[in-house]
Amino acid sequence: MPVPKRKVSKSRRDMRSANKHIVPKVVNMCSNCEHPIISHQACENCGHYKGRKVLVTKYERAIARSDVRDTMMKKSSAHQEAKTSSEAK
Repeated sequence: MPVPKRKVSKSRRDMRSANKHIVPKVVNMCSNCEHPIISHQACENCGHYKGRKVLVTKYERAIARSDVRDTMMKKSSAHQEAKTSSEAK
């Protein structure tokens, strides 16, 4: 297996990695809610991209889930009321 013949100097090592610098990401503002976003990404706050709604946000999912639970509770309570009234007869 090959082994380096000489030690690589600090200067040579550092010059080799000199062009591997970190480039900061471009930050833009959402056109809908003015929330800072990374360019070419959908807004996590409102779910819009280029003026169109493309994502369902966490808040909207929570509201939909609570609506479903409410309707299920109403159905089950109505079913139980009907069941108790039919048993009472």
